Amino acid sequence: MRQRTAIVIGGGIGGLTAALALDRRGWSVTVLERTAGPVPALASGLRAQTARPARSGAGIGLAPNAQRALDTLGLGDAVRAMAAWQGAGELRLPGGRRLARTDNAAAVRRFGGPVMVAHRAELLALLAGRLPDGALRTGAAAELVDPGEPGPGGRPARVRIAAAADRAAGTDGATATDGTAATEEGAGVPAGADEELTADLVVGADGIHSAARRAVFPGHPEPRYAGFTAWRFVVPAPDRPCTPHETWGPGGLWGTVPLPDGRIYAYATAAVPPGGRAADDERAELLRRFGTWHRPVPDLIAAADPATVLRNDVRTAAAPPPAFHRGRVALLGDAVHPMTPNLGQGGCQAIEDAVVLAQLAAPDADLAAALAEFTRQRLPRTMDVVRRAERIGRLTTWRSRPACALRAVLMAATARLAPDLALRALDGIADWRPEGPTYAAGTRGTRTAAQPKEHE
Repeated sequence: MRQRTAIVIGGGIGGLTAALALDRRGWSVTVLERTAGPVPALASGLRAQTARPARSGAGIGLAPNAQRALDTLGLGDAVRAMAAWQGAGELRLPGGRRLARTDNAAAVRRFGGPVMVAHRAELLALLAGRLPDGALRTGAAAELVDPGEPGPGGRPARVRIAAAADRAAGTDGATATDGTAATEEGAGVPAGADEELTADLVVGADGIHSAARRAVFPGHPEPRYAGFTAWRFVVPAPDRPCTPHETWGPGGLWGTVPLPDGRIYAYATAAVPPGGRAADDERAELLRRFGTWHRPVPDLIAAADPATVLRNDVRTAAAPPPAFHRGRVALLGDAVHPMTPNLGQGGCQAIEDAVVLAQLAAPDADLAAALAEFTRQRLPRTMDVVRRAERIGRLTTWRSRPACALRAVLMAATARLAPDLALRALDGIADWRPEGPTYAAGTRGTRTAAQPKEHE
């Protein structure tokens, strides 16, 4: 039987997870990543996991649902080894008053596993390093030309790669002596010419501004501004240890999360008009907004390199899409269900998408039926997470003193009457599990095997 082919557009967490999951199912997979920056290093130099950790960028929360999904790919041990167990967590006010507290023991009891935090670049490196040689092509700006038609005799999907100096992973932009750009297959493509590929399946994992989404659903509304912008950075740990915490103030919040190597991942949001940028630099903007908040907030801002502070407007899905597929194309992650970060589920849901898609799309499966089932399973679940995250996000944008005082009173009272307040927001989300055994079910001798079994 001919080996089925898949093209994944986008080399982020969702795209790389999908590529790895499909590869494990017997597909021949190619990942097309637009950037030629950090991802090539992940593909070429991190297979042995020896590169220095990135000092900039962001962390990613890995709730038990995402961990279990990665378990099915044999990545559980590696992920847990590079992630920090978040341990105790606190919800505070800008002056330092604690409103609520929880810990990972409660998460294990509630969801069958702990909440963990990893550096996003290191997770990308892990996923890229497990792909077959040559599967990841960088500097490859891909455009979906035709979604194709599944079913017997249906036409394949077509993807065009724009002409670029660096055409394929491993070429370093080299040009052959006959004036063609070398490709990983060894064939020549005329220099300056576009390249076209066909595939049995295309996975659109190209992020919140997804061109694949626009190609398959041209009339669907673009993601809308959620009402706040976000800053993220990673710095060395302060002199004295700090408990993970999220602090809610008027019109915004601050979060501090230790990483396993001693660094700190910090994030902040503020209700501001979209498209804004600081006149000087974003670290200075953080100092203006959060510099008077409780320690270690001002210390962490002072320790940040302004060049490493990321700022992005937060966007969320404006409406549910008609489906998560069309023709031979499946959409996943931010490409189809962008959400606010308030539940820490954006990356987790992309990982779930990828694993479910691969489980349904067996090499001998009816692809049309598999993609329809992918939509049936994933659309209602992810859109529910989108709505729940957005509701929490709106709470963080309250500005008036009376409203913020009322919010604090309600949070403190709820925490006293109903412990583990923060965890309750993840009910029905973090307790998800994929088909098949996972490490948390005690099937392997990992750090989670000793934890309580998942809910039956």
